[in-house]
Amino acid sequence: MNFEPTEEQRLLAESVKRFLAREYAFEARQRILASAEGMSAAVWSELAAMGVLGLALPAEHGGFGGGALDLMVVMEAMGEALVVEPFLATVLGAQLVARGGSPAQREALLPRVAEGKLKLAVASTEAASRYDLARVSTRARRDGNAYVLEGEKLAVTGGPQAERLIVTARTGGEVADRTGVSLFIVDPHAPGVRRTDAHGLDGQRTGSVRLEGVRVADADLVGGEGAGFELLDEVIDFGTALVCAEAVGALGFANDTTLEYLKTRRQFGVPIGSFQALQHRMVDMVIEAEQARSMASLACARVDARPAAGERRRMVSLAKVKVADACRLVSQESVQLHGGMGMSDELKVSHAFRRLTVIAQQFGDADHHLERVASGG
Repeated sequence: MNFEPTEEQRLLAESVKRFLAREYAFEARQRILASAEGMSAAVWSELAAMGVLGLALPAEHGGFGGGALDLMVVMEAMGEALVVEPFLATVLGAQLVARGGSPAQREALLPRVAEGKLKLAVASTEAASRYDLARVSTRARRDGNAYVLEGEKLAVTGGPQAERLIVTARTGGEVADRTGVSLFIVDPHAPGVRRTDAHGLDGQRTGSVRLEGVRVADADLVGGEGAGFELLDEVIDFGTALVCAEAVGALGFANDTTLEYLKTRRQFGVPIGSFQALQHRMVDMVIEAEQARSMASLACARVDARPAAGERRRMVSLAKVKVADACRLVSQESVQLHGGMGMSDELKVSHAFRRLTVIAQQFGDADHHLERVASGG
């Protein structure tokens, strides 16, 4: 299988990297992290102008009809720059609408996403769910021509910045059943919605969403009633492949900056990179990153091929296991080889460590995905 990017993908990647190198230097990122919004409106507008926000959306709704392999080069660039804007959260929310939404929902939301005028977030995680997408206790009861939502969602990445939330709620079945899970588009400013804002370990904005008697119309149901699990599972696998690609960019930065440090830091009158033990550790880091790149490419290719659910889950989980292991080894080694200063807030490598640590857990850690492979999904 050829994992080399196409000419169009290569040119897009170069454009995104040039933009981020110019506008997203480490000092600029620090200012964005410290801002009230936790993101830059100027950066978001530029991403929209470059076509990145619409890259994986249908052409009839302002997008370019691309897939995970097209987004992979973008995610690598964002991983290298440690971008904190809610890009992935919006992409996944838009994919739920694009794949399962009604024509009216697609027409109303997707062009605005592509234009950078609408940010989305997926609210599916609950206190007892961990990585089980079917473990939904939030309830949606029918009330005339509407639904009433009751429950709480935790760790909603991009939730504080989103103008619309895609919320999972149970319209039937028991708490862990795959049937009976429904998806609803919720206005976070609607009566009964309470959001909290928090900073994740990696600096990205996350938070909880409390739903108390929130009324949503029939028109806000995404897909069929009680049939949301398979759609959500497919889109989260799409997101898992993309976060593996983001990891590749962050791994590359961690390796490059560590190698540069080994070449310049001197001890006993020589660069510490001349010590054979440190060279061996550096080689292990590079090997892990290259293996992660191959598995991320494979995962993106498989989700684009839209195979049977079992095969998709298996390939995505295998990739996530490898990437999670690479995140752990490279992040820890990069900090250790920098010495005590590696954990200081003033060094970008410490922020790469935090993002890689989060990526290793995001959408399921290595243990979860190993179990998913062993159980057949």
